[in-house]
Amino acid sequence: KCRTMVKVLTEQDILNDSGEDYMTPAHLEFFKQRLLQMKQELIANATATSQHLQEQEATPDPADRATLEEEYALELRTRDRERKLLQKIDQAVTRIDHGEYGYCEDTGEPIGLQRLMARPTATLSLEAQERRERMKKQYAD
Repeated sequence: KCRTMVKVLTEQDILNDSGEDYMTPAHLEFFKQRLLQMKQELIANATATSQHLQEQEATPDPADRATLEEEYALELRTRDRERKLLQKIDQAVTRIDHGEYGYCEDTGEPIGLQRLMARPTATLSLEAQERRERMKKQYAD
């Protein structure tokens, strides 16, 4: 089996990219590794949270109990957001595997390396995202 070696890019390489080549195998590999690392961190956080919640003891003091319940609620909301992010990460990895990553789902235009560095799960170009937000705001008013 012959595998071609893909140059391992750093975050600095991506930020300094001239933009001539877009979504090369090296770019795809960089973002896939970044997404998988994000996923591992989220799973580790979720595991720590569930252990933390199991270790808590009931406290007889109503004020302490209320504080604990508020902390639980906050932690659970955070985990729910992370669960949604995990789904987006999995979808982004699938797009990488299918060669669709890095392109706007509305326009087909490149999303851009800078935007993907800031938000690796992005599915819209900045312009398309802004357009959607304007539309949403118009209909919300």
